[in-house]
Formats: sequence, C-alpha cells, structure tokens
Amino acid sequence: MSEIFLHSFNTLGHGFIGYVIPFLFVLTIVVFFHELGHFLVARWAGVKVLTFSLGFGPELVGFNDRHGTRWRISAVPLGGYVKFLGDDTEASTPSAHALANMTDEERAGSFHHKKVGPRAAIVAAGPIANFVLAIVIFTCLFTFFGKPSTTARVDKVEANSPAAAAGFEVGDVVLSIDGSKIDSFNDMQRIVSIHPGDHLTFTVKRGDDTVTLHGTPELREVKDPFGNVHRSGVLGITRQTAAGDVLTERVDPATALWLGVKETWFVIDRTLAYIGGVFTGREAADQVGGPLRIAQISGQVATIGLAPLIHLAAVLSISIGLLNLFPVPLLDGGHLLFYAVEAVRGRPLSERAQEMGFRIGLGLVLMLMVFATYNDILHFAAS
Repeated sequence: MSEIFLHSFNTLGHGFIGYVIPFLFVLTIVVFFHELGHFLVARWAGVKVLTFSLGFGPELVGFNDRHGTRWRISAVPLGGYVKFLGDDTEASTPSAHALANMTDEERAGSFHHKKVGPRAAIVAAGPIANFVLAIVIFTCLFTFFGKPSTTARVDKVEANSPAAAAGFEVGDVVLSIDGSKIDSFNDMQRIVSIHPGDHLTFTVKRGDDTVTLHGTPELREVKDPFGNVHRSGVLGITRQTAAGDVLTERVDPATALWLGVKETWFVIDRTLAYIGGVFTGREAADQVGGPLRIAQISGQVATIGLAPLIHLAAVLSISIGLLNLFPVPLLDGGHLLFYAVEAVRGRPLSERAQEMGFRIGLGLVLMLMVFATYNDILHFAAS
C-alpha cells in the first residue's frame, strides 16, 4: 500500500509533486533528529530552549510546551534550528545585550553561561544524532527485511577490461579483496567502485582451487537504473542473476545492529574519501549535489518503495551529520572549533573574532549552496 501511495505522487504534476513530497519526507526526518539531539542534551544540561523549529522564516503552525519551548513549523522547509536562551540568531551566536542584562536565574539557564564542556556536548549532539539515526534505520532494515546476498560469481568478463588483464575467468567466485571477506557480488562491487586506479589483490575460488589475482579498477561513468551518471571504479565483470540466485539472509537484532554500524561507517568512509579526492584532483566536484538533485533522487527512490526511501534518509542523515562537523564557523563543527580554542586558552575568543568567524562561515556556506545549485542546474540541463 505504501509503495502504491508513493508511486501515485510521482505520476502527478509531471513528477514535480512526486519529487517534493518524498524530498520533504526524507529531509524532515533527518532535520528533526539532528535538532532533537541538540534539544535533548541542552535540556539535560539545564539550558532553556526558546524555540525548536523545523524550517526557517515565518511560522506556519506551532505550540508552547510546559517548559516554555516554542515548537514550530516554518515556511521554508530547508533545515531547522534550536534557539537557546541568550542566542541572538538561529545559528546560536550570542546576544551581547541579552547576556549582559540577565538575572542570576536566567544565567543558570543560558547556553552561553555554561562551561565549555556542556556547550560542546550540546553542539556535538546534533551530528551524533544523525549518525545514531542512520544506524537505527539500517538496523531496522536488516532486522525486518534481511540481508540480500548474491554469490560473487563471474558470469562474464569484458574484453580488454581490467578483469581480463587480471586473468579473471567465467565461473570464478571472489572470496576476498585485499584480505577483506566478500560475502556477495554487491560487496565486491562496493570495494571496486571506491578504488579506481588502486592495485587490488583478489582471492578467487576456481573450481576446486584457490588462486590469487591482481587487478586495477578503471574509472568510468556508470548509469544507475534511473539514468543518473556516476563515476566509479569498474573491473569489467558481469553477474547474471537468475531465479533463486538472490538469497535473503535473516539476521538476529544483534547482527543487524553490527551490520547497521558497518553500513554507516561505509557511507562515512566513502563520503570522506570523495571529499579528499575532490581536493586532490582524483574526483570531480560536479558530483556535489544540492536540494534540487536530492529532491530528484528522493522522487526516483520513492517509486521503488518505502524501504529504499527510508534507506536514502539514513544516507542523507550521515551526509548532514558529516557536513555539520566541518570546522566552518556557523556550522556545528565551527562552534566546536571555537570551544576547542577556548579550552586551550582558558577563555573564549573575543566577540569581534567570533563575529568575523561567523561572517566567513556564512560566506563559505553560501558559496557551497550556490555551487551545489549550479551543479544541479547543469545536471538537469544535460539530462
């Protein structure tokens, strides 16, 4: 029923609503848990929370809880924020006037009057909540849907490919890559895809023998089932899936949790590797997407079903958690950088230094948004 419901949205309005609804669904889950992390640790630390907002701009609907926090949904649904007592802006920059005129009771509940440890914990709780959310989602998916598995068997070797040069033969079964055990063809694809140009050692079962092969995946442009182009490492091996080849392994909750942690780490590792590749010139920056491309992918994934859409929410949650940990003023990582300096110096940076930092951070964030949106426009123009 959920798949039919999501698919109906994708066929309405030539796909516009079909993109927007899944996108808002995914983004709202991720933003809510990010801000909830800040909120819960702030409450635990005795900080008064003035506002918990999903979205920015004018309030559409809201209510006050018994602690005086205003819970609201705002007009621009591209993020959210938690505003503490003593904050001047949604980015938690301090209000000098408000801080100077606080009573002792207000100081006790002010975020900026807390010691550096509690403040750092409150700020770090947002990205941590994103990672925890991803682990929980992956764990639930493995628990209720199992772990799909297809033997890493070679059914076809592309001529003049890295696989052919390495000596792969039809019927080979890949057992490990660089010592890492391979349980499925998907495991093999993942490792190969993130190592273009790297020399890999393959342990292969060939009949009754075990042989060692050496190959170097080449970087190619590959289309996904929706026609989106991605660059990844390719060996030139094909697996032809027949009926009964794909097995779903049922796992217990403890194993599902471990698989969820491994999946979360894989996304973190792949994301950091890509970012590092951009700075070193190994990866192209045109793969950086913004809200438009995320909306497109959300709509495409929603046509498959609810479970893949929830999986996308987990991946996006990890990405937002990592982005917020970058040491850029205005982001959570920038705040943590300021607190680290404060812990070393024994006193916070001057108000002017913090203000300049936030201005620089705002400029960098805006530049990233413009660049990502520019990439999105080029992507849609080329498709």
